[in-house]
Amino acid sequence: MLLSPMSGNEVRATGHVRQSGNGMCFTRREAMALGFCLCCLPDRGQAARPSGIKDVGNGIFIREAPHEEATRRNRGGIANIGFIIGRDGVLVTDPGGSLADGRWLRSEIKIRTTKRVRYVVMSHVHPDHCLGAAAFGDEVPVFLGHHRLKNALHARGDFYRERLAEVLERDDVGEIIYPNQEVEHAAEVDLGDRIIRMMAHGRAHTDCDLTMLDVTTGTLFPSDLLFVDRVPSLDGSLLGWLAEVERLRQIRPARAVPGHGPAIVAFEPAMAKQVEYLTALADQTRQAIARGLTLNDALPAVTAGKGGGWALYEAYHERNVIQAYKELEWE
Repeated sequence: MLLSPMSGNEVRATGHVRQSGNGMCFTRREAMALGFCLCCLPDRGQAARPSGIKDVGNGIFIREAPHEEATRRNRGGIANIGFIIGRDGVLVTDPGGSLADGRWLRSEIKIRTTKRVRYVVMSHVHPDHCLGAAAFGDEVPVFLGHHRLKNALHARGDFYRERLAEVLERDDVGEIIYPNQEVEHAAEVDLGDRIIRMMAHGRAHTDCDLTMLDVTTGTLFPSDLLFVDRVPSLDGSLLGWLAEVERLRQIRPARAVPGHGPAIVAFEPAMAKQVEYLTALADQTRQAIARGLTLNDALPAVTAGKGGGWALYEAYHERNVIQAYKELEWE
């Protein structure tokens, strides 16, 4: 149930801060063994810098990111990030993939408004979406996240930072910023003349996905619950992801800002293509399990999405099969 609007620049969120143990550093091999998602992590190649901010109308500005791994040249800027300008302040829709990326985003905000950044939303744990948060610390915003995000950052944050530091200058990586307001079910923030509704999701792309709806324009910010052109990366629950998609469809948004892909898309056609891939992944994985195929034998047998024009398909599809197989073999 969504909560009623609050006045001013307050945020209303259910739940409480959840604690976990100390962060730990892992090698890449150890991370794979522990099931960490290695999507959105650096490689040592070079790639183009992220493109500039696009004005998509009504005070919404989005950086349309390239379909790449994080590199020194792109500064970890490989996710769609941006901001919404309201009467009383600015909300950052995701702060970027490194301190350097976050600083770049902050400079783009300053070009367009003198209003203070009041809210920074961290949509989930993956580094390309949240490691830029430290760039906004001195503005003392509300850092918003899913109620499971803090635990996820405790578990993975040091690993993500160390991997990014292998490619970027360490001073460009940034510190881990934890949410100081958590959303357990739903929440709203008021930018003065527009309401932004937050929805915390069950285990889907990750176990800490948070989406937003700009009520004024009907624009949905599903973050990585929607991939366009780039193959989806599964780091949570395949069946959960399909279920959460149906929750988003009930909103009937006119348009959406995907976590990866064009800056703005018509929601339903874009989501339909992703659902086609995820459904085929589930169906083909079940068929492989029913045939008694081992995981290794299932990898080449599950070809969902092959030839569909998905960017980075070879890099991520196999891991999606592994995740799907582990989830579905005991259903």
